[in-house]
Amino acid sequence: MSNVVVFGAQWGDEGKGRFVDFLAEHADVVVRYQGGNNAGHTVGVDDKVYKLRLIPSGILYKNKLNVIANGVVVDVEGLLKEIKNLRSQNIDCSNLKISDRAHVVMPYHKVLDELSENYKAGSGAQLGTTKNGIGPCYVDKSERTGIRIVDLLDRENFPKLLKKNLEFKNLIITKVYNSKPLEYESILKQYSEYAEEIRPYVCDSVLLLNNMVKEGKNLLFEGAQGSLLDVDFGTYPYVTASHPTAIGIPSGTGLPLNTVNKVIGVVKAYTSRVGAGPFATELFDSTGDALRVKGG
Repeated sequence: MSNVVVFGAQWGDEGKGRFVDFLAEHADVVVRYQGGNNAGHTVGVDDKVYKLRLIPSGILYKNKLNVIANGVVVDVEGLLKEIKNLRSQNIDCSNLKISDRAHVVMPYHKVLDELSENYKAGSGAQLGTTKNGIGPCYVDKSERTGIRIVDLLDRENFPKLLKKNLEFKNLIITKVYNSKPLEYESILKQYSEYAEEIRPYVCDSVLLLNNMVKEGKNLLFEGAQGSLLDVDFGTYPYVTASHPTAIGIPSGTGLPLNTVNKVIGVVKAYTSRVGAGPFATELFDSTGDALRVKGG
């Protein structure tokens, strides 16, 4: 199969998950390289439907390695719920690996995401985010104040990082948005417990993936959202905070771009748009309603 990347060629919701699921049969490793749980991939197998948000679609194959790489921002709470849900459907997640370099979506990211969107709504400038804290988490990554998985697992250092970050975020939450501050102790306790739950899955994904390439393994890269939501090449500013296209692979995995042998962009029969922003072909009539109903 060689190494293939699959991403949406429009604004998302093109049905990438089913293509990844189909191609995963021929892959050794399935890699998610960007985005967060603001993306959802729905895969139907026989009479069962699996809803995936962070975990790569290849998880449905027991003999495939699935990697959440360093370019992804991880809502640990949401990830653990996803793992629990898959296990309840008899899907063993022992073949899942999480990058120690991936950044963690913290509770204050979600709060700030919602407060920001609500504030912008007054002027009609909201971006239409999922309010899952993805954008604010990427902001912290760029500002070099983020908490990574490796930091979360550090029992000595994590409390210090959390305290420092929360003090600053609470200033914004209370002074700028006039909202209630978040409590340090409850977050520390909750996320320290989460750290122990995900510890068995964590690895140096950059080393792992580069070794897989050296061994001649077939890699399948799974993008989230769509190319028109790329932070550089999409319909800015109504975009996501990462690179859904193939250019997100080098920074999102630590692999050179020439690792990729084939790029597959998924297009659907009619276009829909995720989030807010201009959509020149939007239909507000019965035809538009019919397409939405028929297309699900």
